[in-house]
Amino acid sequence: MYIHLNLVKILFKVNSFIKDDQWMVISLQHYLNCFLIHLDRIPDCQILKTEKNIRNINKKMAINRLKNNRSAKTKDLPPPYPNGWYGVLESSMLSAGKSMYISCLGQHFAVYRTQAHKVYVLDTYCPHLGANMGLSGRVVGDNIECPFHKWSFRGIDGRCTNIPYSSCVPSAIKVKKWISTEVNDHIFIWYNVEDLEQPWTIPISDELQTKQFVYQGRNEFYVNCHIQEIPENGADLAHFAAIHKKSFMSGCIDAKENFLTNFARHDWKASWSATEDKHIAEVKLCHYIVLFNKFKFFKINVTGKQLGPSYVHLFLHSPIFGSFQIFQTITPVEPLLQKVVHRFYAPRLMAPIVKILICGESIMFERDMNIWDHKIYRGNPQLIVEDSSVKKFRKWYSNFYSVNSDGFNISETLQW
Repeated sequence: MYIHLNLVKILFKVNSFIKDDQWMVISLQHYLNCFLIHLDRIPDCQILKTEKNIRNINKKMAINRLKNNRSAKTKDLPPPYPNGWYGVLESSMLSAGKSMYISCLGQHFAVYRTQAHKVYVLDTYCPHLGANMGLSGRVVGDNIECPFHKWSFRGIDGRCTNIPYSSCVPSAIKVKKWISTEVNDHIFIWYNVEDLEQPWTIPISDELQTKQFVYQGRNEFYVNCHIQEIPENGADLAHFAAIHKKSFMSGCIDAKENFLTNFARHDWKASWSATEDKHIAEVKLCHYIVLFNKFKFFKINVTGKQLGPSYVHLFLHSPIFGSFQIFQTITPVEPLLQKVVHRFYAPRLMAPIVKILICGESIMFERDMNIWDHKIYRGNPQLIVEDSSVKKFRKWYSNFYSVNSDGFNISETLQW
């Protein structure tokens, strides 16, 4: 779905090698011209897919959004980092004895896994002279060893346990230890500005734990918006018909009116509600594909559990194909830049169906992205009666902001 600039480089290289064959040059040049025309129609954030390049491009886009937001009461933006659990890394990306550096939530983390497969998360910068322990730190037992001077820090509390060239280790030397957990093939960090608030438990998927469902695939997106706007989509019931009615085969960025529009469309029935647990909300969907505006088939019932500000566990059931699950994590890489990952799980025999599902879900999500990337946040929107679920959602989501939540600071954001 994404087109990488390396393909352009390869085509140019091939072109330089076959100059003696005029017909091949013309054919290749024609293909390259068509490719570049298509490339022009794709947003920058889709062309540069590496995390580093995406972050650089999206910084420019986010700054432009900030400028636009100034005229739309930027002070209305909620704090960029709500309190709760955040999936910062997929379990498969961190093998035993390895460490990784993760930058998100305005923080810098060293995430490492011991040989006993226990995961620890500490502040990444060594308090000695500031080396980044997550990038090249060595895992020794339950400790991580700084690559600069071999100071060693304990995972359970962040205390320094060894300085190889000193006979004394001052008890005050330590780095912050972050509460973390590993569940459903994700590593989560507990972020909360209220130190006394205890983390809630993330439910474990029985199907994953018993291996009834296996990993089937994933997608990954970078979205320019406030984190709240992504889960708010589930409560915005009117947007399903407006954005997601056209067949996924009509495309994502600019869904066209064509023969597929009348041949097939998606039909959605949706509801949203908060639950008794203040950190859990629930969205329910009933989906059909409708042929020729008459025949309904491929029914899927969806129940989405919104667990805190950034994590969604989706349960899908088809009367024909059975059940499968999707896990969505949203990680604020920067105040207005969200990394969104969907991981898909189902019985092994459902692999062909799930591949189609991944394609369709990716297209539908990109339709939402096309809105998020270019909209502003309305702190006091003009809603009608039929939008009541949006108002209820915002009241529920406000549970994740507290008195000490850092406000949105334009001057600091523009210094990225």
